[in-house]
Amino acid sequence: MRPAYVALFLLSGLCIAILLGMFIRRRLPDHHLGEETFDAIKLAIGLVATMTALLLGFLINSAKGSYDASRTNVLQMSAKIMFLDRVLAYYGPEADALRHQFRDSVEGMMHDLWPDGSGSPPHFDPDTKTGNAFFNSLQALAPGSESGKNIKHEAVALAIEIGQLRTLIFSQLAPSISESLLFIISFWLVIIFFNFSLLSPPNATAMTAMLTSAVSISGAIFLILELDRPFTGAFKISGESLLNALNHLIK
Repeated sequence: MRPAYVALFLLSGLCIAILLGMFIRRRLPDHHLGEETFDAIKLAIGLVATMTALLLGFLINSAKGSYDASRTNVLQMSAKIMFLDRVLAYYGPEADALRHQFRDSVEGMMHDLWPDGSGSPPHFDPDTKTGNAFFNSLQALAPGSESGKNIKHEAVALAIEIGQLRTLIFSQLAPSISESLLFIISFWLVIIFFNFSLLSPPNATAMTAMLTSAVSISGAIFLILELDRPFTGAFKISGESLLNALNHLIK
């Protein structure tokens, strides 16, 4: 479900509803265009508009919540990556090879999620082979002191948390916007704009106002759907925090 296509389809439907409403208005008998008729239409449309506004607010909240959750997980993972490298550095020279292995793993993850310049889409599946190899190497550390054992225990815990966050990012890729709900809102919007065109006088100013509103509503739907695609949309999450973490790792 490409956001641009959905927005254009909705815009087309709203424009057709506006033109159809104005066409029907010109052919209605005069007694259908009285003040009492307009008041009844306003009451009915007011109810539909209120329900539509509530559902739009729900969609915005859902998309924004999903976007913020993914961004928070990326930031947390970046912080834990830097801290794990510090813990391994504190362990001593025995962990230098492991730190290089860890850097290679993080670099691969960075390239998978943000393949800048390659033209290929992001690869969201966690690299379990590389992750397992690093974790096995971490478990193979044999500290000779109690402090070394504590450091190893902390490093293992951090590695598990990083793996959990990476898996959580993958699991959050499922869309949070219901297609059925989006269809219902689009249908209600078409009804609203159709009735707006029935109430509006047939002149260029009213037509411009309605078309501008249709473009704005379609743009809002586009933004909602883009926020629901945090790693591939126009507002995709920046990989700067993970790149900053990578630059602080041993080279």
